[in-house]
Amino acid sequence: MAEYKLEVTTGDMTNAGTFDHIYVTLIGTGGKSEQTELDNYGMDFKPGMTSNYTVKTSSSLGKLLLVKVEKDPFLCLPEDEWFCSKIVVTTPEGEAILFPCYRWISRGELVELRGGRATKVFEDDHPLLTDHRKNELMLKKTLYQGAELMFKGMLGSTESWGKIEDIKNIFRSTETPMSEYVSEHWKEDDFYGSQFLNGVNPNVIKRCSELPPNFPVTDEMVKPFLAEGTSLQKEMEEGNIFLCDYKVLDGLPTKVYDGESLHVTPGFIMFYLNPENKLMPSAIQLYQQPSEQNPIFLPSDPETDWLLAKMFIKNADLLQHQAVYHFTNSHGLAEVFTVATLRCFPVIHPLYKLLIPHFRYTLQINTAAKKKIFGPEGILSQSSLGLQGNVELAEKAHSKLTYDDLCLPENITARGLESISNFYYRDDGLKLWNIIYSFVKATVEYYYPSENDVRNDTELQDWISEIFTHGFLGNTTSGFPSEFMTVEEVIKFITMIIFTVTGQHAAVNNGQYDYYPWIPNGSFLLRKAPPTTKGQSSMKTLLETLPDVGLTGKFAALSWILSNKYTDTVPMGSYPDEQFDEPAPKQMIKEFQAELSYLSEEITTRNSQLEVPYTYLNPAVVENSITI
Repeated sequence: MAEYKLEVTTGDMTNAGTFDHIYVTLIGTGGKSEQTELDNYGMDFKPGMTSNYTVKTSSSLGKLLLVKVEKDPFLCLPEDEWFCSKIVVTTPEGEAILFPCYRWISRGELVELRGGRATKVFEDDHPLLTDHRKNELMLKKTLYQGAELMFKGMLGSTESWGKIEDIKNIFRSTETPMSEYVSEHWKEDDFYGSQFLNGVNPNVIKRCSELPPNFPVTDEMVKPFLAEGTSLQKEMEEGNIFLCDYKVLDGLPTKVYDGESLHVTPGFIMFYLNPENKLMPSAIQLYQQPSEQNPIFLPSDPETDWLLAKMFIKNADLLQHQAVYHFTNSHGLAEVFTVATLRCFPVIHPLYKLLIPHFRYTLQINTAAKKKIFGPEGILSQSSLGLQGNVELAEKAHSKLTYDDLCLPENITARGLESISNFYYRDDGLKLWNIIYSFVKATVEYYYPSENDVRNDTELQDWISEIFTHGFLGNTTSGFPSEFMTVEEVIKFITMIIFTVTGQHAAVNNGQYDYYPWIPNGSFLLRKAPPTTKGQSSMKTLLETLPDVGLTGKFAALSWILSNKYTDTVPMGSYPDEQFDEPAPKQMIKEFQAELSYLSEEITTRNSQLEVPYTYLNPAVVENSITI
C-alpha cells in the first residue's frame, strides 16, 4: 500500500469556495489511482483554505505525471464554481510536486493538471505528457481565435466656464497633491516644459541638431530667450535644443462639433535647456506648413496668445499620448502578447510560467476599453479627433512602429536624450529595464542553455511568429523578430514585453489624474479654432476654447478612471500564483524582488528632495500587469 499526501488550496477571493464534490485521480508512469473524493470532516474548500488529503494506491505509481480533478454537483444547489489555486502532492518517496491550477472549475468539468518542473516541447519524455500538451494547445487555439490590436447635473451642461478658477470645483474632493500643483503652476513655462520629460507622455521629445525646413525659427526670434552671448545654432551644436513634432496628426479627420469640424494642430514646439537646466518652450508653430496664417508663437507674445498656442500643442500631445502610447503601444500590444501566450504555450512551458502573471486582467480591461473608450459612445469619440480620427491615428502610428521604439535603451539613444538633465523617466526607466533584463536573462538561460534549445522549441517559434504577424503586421522593416535564433534574442524580447506591461504602462497611465483633470493644462477637445494672428485673443477666448462644463467633467472623470486601481492590485515582482516548482527560478524571483526594492528606496529618497517628485516608475506603485 502506498500513500500520496495532497495539499489542496482554494483561492482567497470572494466566492472561490464550493459545496460540490471534488474528486482527484493521480496518473503516473506506473499506472493511476482510483478516483478519490476529497472529503474531510467539516467544511472543505472555503476561500483561502488549504486542506490535506490522502490518496491510497496498491503500489507506487512511478513518476507522477498528471492530477485529474473533477467537480460534481452537491444536491440540487445552483452552480458554484470553485477556484483551485494549486495542489501539492507528496509522493511515497517523499518528493513534493507542485501542480499549479489558478483557475475556476465548473460543475461537471474535468481538468488535468501538469506538475513538476517547467519543460519545453522537445523535453516531454512520456506519451501521456505529449498528448496532454498537444490537446491543451488545440483547446487554447480554439478558445483564443487570433490576436488583433484593440483598434479595428454637471455632466449634461453645455455652458462655457465663467472663469478659470471655477474648473477646480469638478475635482476638488478627489484632487491629488500633484493635480493641485498643476492647477497652480500650469501657466509657467518651466513647469510646462518639464511635463514633456516627466509628465504622462515622455515619448515624443527629441534632441534637435537641425531644425526642420518647415519650422523656420530664426536666431532673431528666440535670442531673447537664450543665454546671453549665445545663438540658436550654437545651442543646437551643444545639444540644448529639443523638439516635438506632431506631424503624425496631419490630415486626420476631426470631430464635427456644433456643425463645424474641430481643429487639431499637427505642429512643432521647440524647447531650450537653459543654464539652470530648465526645459523652456521657446517657439511654437501650430501647423506643418509655415504661412502668414500660421505664425510662430513666442514667449514674448501677448499672454493669452502664448497660452493658447501651448494649449493647442498640449491637445495634440494628449491625443497622440492616449491613442498611440497608452492604448496602442501598451494596452493593444499587451493583448497581442497575452493571446499569443495563451494560444502557443501550454501551462507547463517555462515562458508561460514566466509571462502569465504579467497578463492578469489584460483581456478583461481591454474588452471594457473597446466599448467605453473606443466605442461609438466612448469618451474618445468626444475628443477633437472623434472616433474615426483616433482610429486612423492609432493605425498610422502603428504602421511606423519599430522594435527600437519599444526597447527603452535604444529609444532613449535614438532620441538623443542620454544626457539631458532632470529626466527621471529615463533614469528610473533604464534602471527598471536593466533589473528586468537581469531577471529574464537568468531565467531564460536556465531553461535555454544553448542556441539549439531556442531553435528547436517549436512552441516558442510559433509564439513569436504569431506576435510578428498579428502584433506587428508582418512588417519586415520594423526590426521586430519573426523567429528566434539565439538566446539573447529571446531575453531582449521578453524584457521588452515585461517592461511594456509594467513600467511603460505605469509611466503613460498612472499620472493621468495628476495632470489631466486641470483641463487648461491638457484637454481632449478644444472648441475654437487656434489663433492665426497675434494680439487678437483674451482670457474670454481661452475660456471659450476650452471644453464646456459637461465635457470637462467627463474628461476629468475619464482621467480618474484611468488612474484608479483595483483593490487586489499586485505590485511589480509579486507572484502570488505559484507557477515554478524548481528552486532555481524561485531564487531568481527573490533576487528580482530585492533589486526592485532597492530601486524603490532609491527613487523614494530622490523624490524627497524634489519639488515635483516623479513616482510613476517606483516599483512599489507599478503594477505587475495592465489592469486599468
